[in-house]
Amino acid sequence: MRNNRAMVVVPHRIAVLALDQVVGLDLGTPSQVFGTARTGDFQQLYTVDACAPGGGPVRSTAGFQVVPDHGLELLDTADSVIVPGIHGGPPLADGTLAPEVAAALRAAHERGARIMSICTGAFVLAAAGLLDGLRATTHWAYADRFRRLHPAVDLDPDVLFIDSGRVLTSAGVAAGLDLCLHVIRTDHGSEVANRSARRCVVPPWRDGGQAQYIERPVPRAAETGTAATRQWARQRLHEPVALRDLAAHARMSVRTFTRHFRSETGLSPAQWLLQQRTEHARLLLETTDLSVDQIARHAGFGTTAALRQHFHQRVGVAPTAYRRTFHRVS
Repeated sequence: MRNNRAMVVVPHRIAVLALDQVVGLDLGTPSQVFGTARTGDFQQLYTVDACAPGGGPVRSTAGFQVVPDHGLELLDTADSVIVPGIHGGPPLADGTLAPEVAAALRAAHERGARIMSICTGAFVLAAAGLLDGLRATTHWAYADRFRRLHPAVDLDPDVLFIDSGRVLTSAGVAAGLDLCLHVIRTDHGSEVANRSARRCVVPPWRDGGQAQYIERPVPRAAETGTAATRQWARQRLHEPVALRDLAAHARMSVRTFTRHFRSETGLSPAQWLLQQRTEHARLLLETTDLSVDQIARHAGFGTTAALRQHFHQRVGVAPTAYRRTFHRVS
């Protein structure tokens, strides 16, 4: 819950459900990322606890066992439930799930809890019937198996995460970081999410629609990198920056620059610029009193109409509505 800074914040309660053969990194990601989310006066915004059927212990894929502090009853009161990836068990083998686990997940969803999965945790949500008819994702390497087991799910294995409202899924391993930061950004705005990202020493934003993996090897930065040009462009978001300008700065042809840029970022230069402009507009809406028209110019959209169009497409709300929700209180 996001409150005035003078008020006491009631932390959002997150339950992480650990099942047999849980992926160690996936299990630790929610507590690490959500645990860094604080208000400006350092009040904790989330609490994260782990649970397992019967209270554990649970085998992990990292050579150790996990003994959570709670059993499935934790799902009865959690505001959000996160299911980390697993590398074994019936959900991956035959698409089934222990009845008590399926019932607990369905009950949490029915009472309004937000349900999330990381990596192959999507198999668990699908086995519980929570993904039928929804667009979802999982680790790309398990896409064919997922489709065979759960044909009623609209699987998209080419993205980092998918937000379907109260049910969210992410791709493999590090994409769980992106999903958690996305949730913090949705709940509390870019400023809080960016602080969490800095504390975790990870990029503050990778678009959920970005490709999960890159087919060609990443080129060596010393020879073909576009990082310096991306930094140059970020400092000029208020200016019109054309593809030929980017290529000229990188001392490449347009064709060569575009190829290397996409191989390094998973995005075209135009998509990347739009992403950067939108994120800059979000930050200005949260942290300044500039008018929407001024923000449109500062972020490089040119007109208020262009800002409104692109902002609504990427964020889901109008700039003024976003500001009412996330503007920083002095």
